[in-house]
Amino acid sequence: MQIPVDDYAWGVAVANDLVATSPTVRAGGDALPDPIALADFLAEHRLRRDDPPTDEDVRQVHLLRREVRGIIEAETAGQAVAGATVLIRRAGLPPTLEWADEERWEWRVPTARGACLADELAALVAVGVLGVVRTLGHERFRPCAAPGCRGVFADISRAGRRRYCRPGLCGNRVNVANHRARQREWSPIR
Repeated sequence: MQIPVDDYAWGVAVANDLVATSPTVRAGGDALPDPIALADFLAEHRLRRDDPPTDEDVRQVHLLRREVRGIIEAETAGQAVAGATVLIRRAGLPPTLEWADEERWEWRVPTARGACLADELAALVAVGVLGVVRTLGHERFRPCAAPGCRGVFADISRAGRRRYCRPGLCGNRVNVANHRARQREWSPIR
């Protein structure tokens, strides 16, 4: 797999979604319990491999998920960069500068032949993390603002105002709770 470094948003989306699959974040348990769920996760993120995921791939991705969470929770940009650098080195090969199209060059992180699925994901996620630190700053790594949620994420929104690890779920829960509170507050007494 060749990972374009200039497309850090893809890597961050994978990182955010990978962390959100954890039972630490999800009340319903692990979203990646088996190879089938991992294959679905990969397909959702446009990631293809010749071989289907195995139980060992699931185990390795679970370990990677913890590492990624640790990087997003890093207290400083230097710690986040150091963690991402470890992930890139795990992938096996140094970045190369390649001609992307007729107008621009891009850095690519090739993965070593025979690299395991978790190492390939590690390279993609590391590119995303490094892109956020370089382009947007370390302050874009945040905890979820939803009460009771233990999620973390990297905010790559244009305005930088994202508040929830899973906006469609955590954000929706907060909005529904706020709506219900307003309804109780403003409803006429009968």
